[in-house]
Amino acid sequence: MLDDRVRAVLERLEAEEPRPPGVPVEPTTGRFLFSVVAPQWDCEVLEIGGGRGYSTIWLGAGVRYFGGRVLSLEREESCIADWRRNIADAGLEETAELVEGDALETLPMIDDVFDVVFLDAANKLYEELFQLAREKLEPGALVIADDVVLHADTLAAYSLARQADPTLSSLTVTLDRGLELSVVLAEVAGNLDEPRKGGGPVVKSSSTGSGGTSG
Repeated sequence: MLDDRVRAVLERLEAEEPRPPGVPVEPTTGRFLFSVVAPQWDCEVLEIGGGRGYSTIWLGAGVRYFGGRVLSLEREESCIADWRRNIADAGLEETAELVEGDALETLPMIDDVFDVVFLDAANKLYEELFQLAREKLEPGALVIADDVVLHADTLAAYSLARQADPTLSSLTVTLDRGLELSVVLAEVAGNLDEPRKGGGPVVKSSSTGSGGTSG
């Protein structure tokens, strides 16, 4: 929920000069993310590329209404410290959790099922990251990929592949930097045999690889 603590941190981050890595989404995209998750009961969100926590706060504030949670992946040390501080300042420590390390290494170790995936990482890795996340999604899940219009030179192939996939219903929304919205219609081979939605991430082994992604 958008209480005073959440609003204060969002306003502070919006007033800061964006600095890479971890440039935040636009405020209108943040509100969109909030509107997607807030009405859902027990909404499990996977954020690939948490950056400094701006989009995480929008997602966390949304899922808090009906008991959901956000699992955020981030590898950049400079972002991780800020992420933790911003999430704490917003009072979302019980709602948002951070997994540190390269998402290409940490994502396969997460044994869970998600309702919403927000992909805002290194553009050149979107396809590989999507395929890793796809195994953790059931019909009705939604994947939101950012930057697909702003970086169409890199991400046009990603959008085309999603729109050509018969197990998805996907379209490009020209909001801010561009979002590809992909709804899962059918299972794919390799999905979890015994999903544990809402039970927290089950990590098969520990790793904090370098390189890969940052939101």
